[in-house]
Amino acid sequence: MTKLLFVCLGNICRSPSAENIMNHLIKQAGLSDRITCDSAGTGGYHIGSPPDNRMALAARKRKIELLGEARQFNRKDFENFDLILAMDRDNYRNILAVDTAGKYKDKVRLMCEFCRSHDLKEVPDPYYGGPEGFDRVIDLLLDASEGLLEYVISQEQLTITN
Repeated sequence: MTKLLFVCLGNICRSPSAENIMNHLIKQAGLSDRITCDSAGTGGYHIGSPPDNRMALAARKRKIELLGEARQFNRKDFENFDLILAMDRDNYRNILAVDTAGKYKDKVRLMCEFCRSHDLKEVPDPYYGGPEGFDRVIDLLLDASEGLLEYVISQEQLTITN
C-alpha cells in the first residue's frame, strides 16, 4: 500500500482538493486497494473544518466531491506516509522544519513537480481571491495528480519487478 499525504497551510483549500482529486483518479484506475491518501496543514488555523465552500464548488464542477476535515501536519506523518506533497515552497520548508534530523527529506516533494501540462512551480493559494483562482487550482491539481498517479504506478512496478 502506497500512502500519500498532501500538505498546504490551513488544510481547507489546496491539500484537501489534491487528496480528493487523487482519490477520484485512484478509484477510476481501480487502485483503491494499492494507494491511499490524506491531507494536512502546516498551520493549525482550521482544525476540524471541512474544505472551503468555494473550493468544493470548483471541484464539483468537475464531478469531484471534497470530503474530510482539516488537521495539522505532525512528526508521525513522516513515518505514516511514503510521499508527502507540499503545495508550495513555504509549506515544503515548514514540513522539513519538523524533521530536525533530516531523516525524511527524500519523502517530501512539491506537488507541481508532477505537472504534465502546467509550468507553475507552486500551487497558488486561492483563499483571498475570486472564483477563477479556485477553478485554476483545481485544473492545476488535476494535472499534477495525473502525473503523480503515473509516477506512483511506475514506482510500484519498479518495486514489484526488483
